[in-house]
Amino acid sequence: MGQRYQELQDSHRAFIAGQKLFFVATAMPDGHVNLSPKGMDSLRVLGPNRVAWLNVTGSGNETASHIKRSSRMTLMFCAFEGKPLILRLYGQARAVHQGDADWDGCYGLFHPLPGARQIFLLDVELVQASCGMAVPYYQYQGEREQLNDWARAKGEPGIRYYWRSRNGVSLDGLPTGIVEKSGMVPLDKATQE
Repeated sequence: MGQRYQELQDSHRAFIAGQKLFFVATAMPDGHVNLSPKGMDSLRVLGPNRVAWLNVTGSGNETASHIKRSSRMTLMFCAFEGKPLILRLYGQARAVHQGDADWDGCYGLFHPLPGARQIFLLDVELVQASCGMAVPYYQYQGEREQLNDWARAKGEPGIRYYWRSRNGVSLDGLPTGIVEKSGMVPLDKATQE
């Protein structure tokens, strides 16, 4: 049976600190639901009711688009070794973009990652812990470096062009905010194709 908490307990924080993978879910009232795995050293627990995660450049930017319209977000962690546990954090999130006044302070919480795109701050309203007894065992073998290598090879101008051409609009055709917040001029549709 699941247990509910109003804030993260010390045991939850210790569990999160040991995880190499977590999942992010967002949804707007209409359109696609987004569920995305996240790795790297990209999550920080800031307090009993607040976490931050650093989002790096990827093929889509659904989370940013969803948060502009509905701030609901769920993070999920699973024990793939040791004692079984699934931990979910439910709350309201906001995106911090590189053009925002609080970017430097938020980005300073993390080790720099090439292609850093946004930081999401989640105000946790509910913590749920459940058994996780059906989650299989998996062994961690290391981080993949391909995304970091790709971002380094692109360089800052290449990453910014990628944001404009591939990350500015969601699957549902809605703006993600990255183009406007980063001070870039949107590409017209003909240029994107």
